[in-house]
Amino acid sequence: MLPQGIKKAITDNPKKLANLIDLVNLPSTLREFVGQSQISRLGCFMCVWSYIKTKNLQDPYNKNVINCDDKLKSILLGKPQVELAELPALIKMHFPKEPK
Repeated sequence: MLPQGIKKAITDNPKKLANLIDLVNLPSTLREFVGQSQISRLGCFMCVWSYIKTKNLQDPYNKNVINCDDKLKSILLGKPQVELAELPALIKMHFPKEPK
């Protein structure tokens, strides 16, 4: 069962969902991080989030801030800290643009 907001988003714009779940060939930096040659944007975000939680990289005082280690810096433009809200945009930059 999907939440009502997600159902509406899917029915209003199915192409947006397809962009999240379509498999894409990854560039080398992201391929090394994820350990796969193809993954969806959503799957990649889930791998990065899992890595952050496993390594306990969230700031203990502000959970909206992620303290990047060297491996995470390699895919997040070398930033030492990243706001949680900007994480999807930084991951999206590794995925090629779809022609319209």
